[in-house]
Amino acid sequence: MVMRLLRERYRVDLLELQAACEANYLRLMRLLPGMRAGSEPRRIALSQGELSLGVLVLEVLESCPYTTTVQVSQEHCLSWLPVPKMEVRVYHDARMAEVVRAENARRFRSIYTYPNAQMHQPDEKSQLNLFLGEWLSHCLACGHELAPVV
Repeated sequence: MVMRLLRERYRVDLLELQAACEANYLRLMRLLPGMRAGSEPRRIALSQGELSLGVLVLEVLESCPYTTTVQVSQEHCLSWLPVPKMEVRVYHDARMAEVVRAENARRFRSIYTYPNAQMHQPDEKSQLNLFLGEWLSHCLACGHELAPVV
């Protein structure tokens, strides 16, 4: 008797993705309120007690009437931690922000067949937007203005 196991096909949870993008918009607006004016890059120090966790860098790459593209990266990370870097498209009219580039990958599909040549997970787009939300939440909780040394 041959038993065949079928894995259920991944389906995009549009409500979850939309909620993540809406929450990311609010977080980015708190961290970079002047983004629509094409503000200078903002650096936010991250620490936990006396331990420095790095510096969050938010830089406006492109500013249009209804959208803004922001590069989100981190400098001076812990030596064992890979340095995250993402481009986020902010849609001001829809009040949403989504990851459009992470590392060297861009324009993510909603669903990937698995396995695939780039080894993307079936829900890569959702995972990246959820990661961005967790990263920005952490920065809001542990971040403070980077004070210049006098």
